[in-house]
Amino acid sequence: MTIFQAIIQGVIQGATEFLPVSSSGHLSLAQHFMGVQVPSLLFDVMLHLGTLLAVLAVYYKLVWKLICELVFMLGDIFTGRFKWRKMDPTRRLLMMLMIGLIPLFLLFLPVPGTGMKIKDFADQWATDNDIIIEGCSLIVTGILLTLGIFASHKTSEHHAIHRRSSAGASGGRRQFNTADAVCVGLTQCVAAVFPGLSRSGSTLSAGLMRGVNRQTALDYSFVIGIPSILAAVVLELKDATGAPVSGGTAPIIAGVITAAIVGFFAIKLLRWMVTTNKLGVFAVYTLVLGAIIVVLGMIEHRTGVNIVTGAALQFGK
Repeated sequence: MTIFQAIIQGVIQGATEFLPVSSSGHLSLAQHFMGVQVPSLLFDVMLHLGTLLAVLAVYYKLVWKLICELVFMLGDIFTGRFKWRKMDPTRRLLMMLMIGLIPLFLLFLPVPGTGMKIKDFADQWATDNDIIIEGCSLIVTGILLTLGIFASHKTSEHHAIHRRSSAGASGGRRQFNTADAVCVGLTQCVAAVFPGLSRSGSTLSAGLMRGVNRQTALDYSFVIGIPSILAAVVLELKDATGAPVSGGTAPIIAGVITAAIVGFFAIKLLRWMVTTNKLGVFAVYTLVLGAIIVVLGMIEHRTGVNIVTGAALQFGK
């Protein structure tokens, strides 16, 4: 892998990790159509680390606030002063984040008769020669975003009627409850399995469909992604330990820096697009791209060759 290819993948990872279009799906498609093979997991691990640095750079104040609150909460628990009904907004957000992360443990459940865990299917589908799964998952992302947009509009209209505010106001609840956190957590769990199903887009849409304020749903989606990305980095780093460094260290460094910089601006862009109600762009994009990828995948199944590189393909492996 060349430095240029590493930069391209860093751009894709940085932009699509946070924009609701699926980083795993776009990376899988980019590697498929460029004919890039990444035998070492280390490169993927470092790209995730780059996007983790990006979200921490944007939300460092909130993250530090939550870490401090965790220390105070543990102190209250051990001294018997913890009261569920008397939590302030910061502690409540911390608790909702912890609840939302619980469903991720479902990924480690074994699938009977396969010798695999649920999370293993994500790696298998992302690295096989079949891009139809990515295409279908992108279409599902577009559908979820569309449902989230409609739900947000309905919530804003309801808010405008009852509060006598403008119809364009961003209404909805500004705090997550337990049911919201569980729904978003389950959605994140499913998105982790299917390359092409956007984590940020799915969790954001789940929050919107639950009647949560747009900005609140977006911030929750980003912050809950921090421990998720960190866990993925730790798990992949464990698997990558001792593996050969493919292509040398220069492409890895270039990819990490690119992913971090692009990821930072992608978060800023999405926050602006959510507040200005422009999510429809991503819904249309994922629906159209998903349909194109499904068609290309069907052509590749019929011809048995990569439609871009012309390389022979083997399916079902």
